[in-house]
This record gives sequence, C-alpha cells and structure tokens, in this order.
Amino acid sequence: MCDSGDKASEPSTELRIMRNFGYFGYYLHVHWGGRNGKQHILVELLANGSEMTQRELQEASCITSASLSEVIAKLEAEGLVTRKRSETDRRQLTVTLTPEGTDRAREVLRTRREFEGRAFDCLEPSERERLAETLDRIAARWEELERGEKDLKTEKGDGR
Repeated sequence: MCDSGDKASEPSTELRIMRNFGYFGYYLHVHWGGRNGKQHILVELLANGSEMTQRELQEASCITSASLSEVIAKLEAEGLVTRKRSETDRRQLTVTLTPEGTDRAREVLRTRREFEGRAFDCLEPSERERLAETLDRIAARWEELERGEKDLKTEKGDGR
C-alpha cells in the first residue's frame, strides 16, 4: 500500500482486523496443522488412547467422511495408522496409531507447544489475557451471527 498521506485511502480498522484474521487462519493451517489434516488426525487419535472408530474421528474433526478416508489412507500408506473392521459391527472401521504414528503425534504436539510459547511472547501476560477475552467475545458474536443466518435460511425454506 502506498503512503499518500490521505487517511481516507487507509483501510478501516475492521478491514485491518479481518485481514489479520485471514493471515492468522492461513498461518495456523500451515504451521499448526489445521483441523482436518494428517497432523490433526494423529493428535486426535493420541488424545483418545491411540484408537478410535472412523465415525468418532469424523465427528471430532469436522471433516467429511470422504475427506477423512483420504487422510487416513495417506496416513496408512506412511505407516502411521492401521485400519481394521470392527468385530462387533462390520460396517465400522477402527483406526489405530502405529508406534511410528504415536511418535509423530507426540512430535506434532511438541512443536505445537513450542509454537504456542513463541507465538505470543511479544505480549505481556495481562495483554495475552485481554486478547483471549476479546477473542472469546468475538467468537461468541460470530456464533450468534451464524445461528441467525441458519435461522433465516430455515425460515426461507432453504434448510441448509
């Protein structure tokens, strides 16, 4: 952006915030593993005793079953997980971390903790707390807006 000295050409505070949120989202997806990638699946399995049904993983990951199947296939090809049909319900697959998968999941957690420690070290503890409280309020407002949008679609008969 060129500095013309004209305040009107500068982005609004709201636009600056939205741009920063966009960058943060991108950065977290790339460096922290996102909510539906291989890293997330490994960590989710580790947090749940190293074994979950594919349905449980899908619910915990907010990911479509087709996308989850693709991620699990990649993890399986890398030797990080195994899949096995349930003895009690043949339709259900159980996904289990291999020893290598467990090591990788622990490494992901270690690097995440390291990142979390560095990510906010430019802020004083009181500033971090204030930021967390502000973001909690924004998240609550956005959830409220999302509910309102869903209600409006339902009223219009869109139902999505």
